[in-house]
Amino acid sequence: MAEGRTKEKILDISLELFSQKGYSAVSIRDICRLVPIKESTLYYYFQNKREIFQVLKERFEERAGALMRRLEKELAVKAAPCQGPGFGEGATQAFFEEYLLDPFCNSFLRLLRMEQGGDMVVREAYDQWMFEKPLRFQEKVFSLLMEQGILPQADSEMLAMQYYSPIFLCFERYLTGGELTEEKKERFRQEAGRQITVFFRDRGLM
Repeated sequence: MAEGRTKEKILDISLELFSQKGYSAVSIRDICRLVPIKESTLYYYFQNKREIFQVLKERFEERAGALMRRLEKELAVKAAPCQGPGFGEGATQAFFEEYLLDPFCNSFLRLLRMEQGGDMVVREAYDQWMFEKPLRFQEKVFSLLMEQGILPQADSEMLAMQYYSPIFLCFERYLTGGELTEEKKERFRQEAGRQITVFFRDRGLM
């Protein structure tokens, strides 16, 4: 196994195990058995399990951060939002497909969800990427809709909570337990999409 491929295999297997069993429950021996490599080989690439987690965290933040920045940029450019979810169906689809449904991002979010009770760093990361950033983005969307007279004046923070709550509920129900199957993905798309439609229909936008 080439050096670069070995490192990537370690990361892939580690994330798979962390997201299934939790970071605390997985040992270096567990990872090495599935790669498969000797423990001494793993330590050539990573000092310890915490460094593996840190590399995965950095990759997740880079990917998720790039998505959020892209959506922010699109929001700034699209001065006239389309009817439909958020400022357009494209933003919601990107958030679903490139974030909540993306195998890597989904696995890392599962890991954060499982470990948030025992680790302050993990808890803060989960709050930031599962709640803070999506809610702040959606607040900006609703503020823009209100500025343009598309929505009546209201509390943008409260609207963001009302919009996002059913999405999070669907995420919890369909995307956090067991294997991330295509059937579960489709159930999430259908149910979350239905809830979004109801949200905008109730406000006269669909």
